[in-house]
Amino acid sequence: MHRSARPTPVTEDLALVLGGGGARGAYQAGLLRAIARHYPHLRIPILVGVSAGAVNTIHLASNPGTFEESTAQLVRHWLSLTPEQVYRVDARSLLTGVIRSGYGLLSTDPTERERVRGMVDTSPLRDFLERTLQRDEYGALPGIQANLARGTLSAVALSATSYTTGQSVTWVEGRRPTLWERPQRRSVQARLGVDHVMASAALPIFFPAERVGNEWYGDGGVRLTAPLSPALHLGASRIMTISTRSNATREVPSVTTAAAYPPPAQVLGTLYNAVFLDVIDQDVIRLNLINQLVQRIPPERREGMRVIDILVLRPSIDLGTLAREYEPRLPKVFRFLTRGLGTRKSASPDILSLVMFQEDYLRRVIALGEEDAEKNRARIASFIEGEHSGAA
Repeated sequence: MHRSARPTPVTEDLALVLGGGGARGAYQAGLLRAIARHYPHLRIPILVGVSAGAVNTIHLASNPGTFEESTAQLVRHWLSLTPEQVYRVDARSLLTGVIRSGYGLLSTDPTERERVRGMVDTSPLRDFLERTLQRDEYGALPGIQANLARGTLSAVALSATSYTTGQSVTWVEGRRPTLWERPQRRSVQARLGVDHVMASAALPIFFPAERVGNEWYGDGGVRLTAPLSPALHLGASRIMTISTRSNATREVPSVTTAAAYPPPAQVLGTLYNAVFLDVIDQDVIRLNLINQLVQRIPPERREGMRVIDILVLRPSIDLGTLAREYEPRLPKVFRFLTRGLGTRKSASPDILSLVMFQEDYLRRVIALGEEDAEKNRARIASFIEGEHSGAA
């Protein structure tokens, strides 16, 4: 987007919902930075994140600067990442994690099972977050409280999956947040910190679960069947969400020849897409159907129900396919392990794009986010400035 600052609109009911996708979260950062060039002082009072989106959300919620300043810093953080700053990439750590995971699954020794934490050690990611997020002595983020106090933020919510109870748990920090409880879903008021972010972003199998309080948590996308619901509960009437799944991968492919047996990477990629990426599209479809029903009801008979304006932004190209170009530059041992899963034989190595935290891939994905913001400039402007734009 070319620089042309527009008047700052009134956005009291606006929410930003950021979903998962591992390293694909860099796309969200690029797109947001491009939007900020037009709306440098945009206020988004309701911020909701899950998985990789939780990392972006917590940064925006705790940053003391303007929208333009906070998104620019978010991009700088993404560009400073390397695989070594997300998980341990030395041969000993990677091979030990893989061997221990496999042995733990097969072993009948309960003490061995308890030692299984994930295929990779994500302590470097925790270190990175603790360096980049200003924390107080209790581990909370005072920047969130400061933004709440001055009115630039109304509420921020992060979701994770409790492996202890099997529920989807949404942690909420706000001025006077409305909490909710639904079947297999509940909200909890909390002072958010790095522990909550690590729990929300703990990719199953790859990343270890995180303990918060007395429960163990994993990636929030596993059990979050309604990713838009936290924003609705917190009062949003307009929701902007950034998916990391492209339009191309939503189309129904035509099969003309018999395909080879799918490698593990293909199976895992399909599984992760279904859990982390497809659910937002399903929720948007449900929301639009409910909008149509609500519009047919006279306003005085809606009993609190409201029409929700939704804008969905997504990559113009498949980020999984794009990852294939950068795979040869992954750390040697990690590349050996991923190729063992069949990433070179997969039609679209989606699983690879989730863990490709390397500067060249991240830079390309961020640039794509900015390019797509330019392509959707009119839709973004009409949505932010209060005109109905609809989903895509």
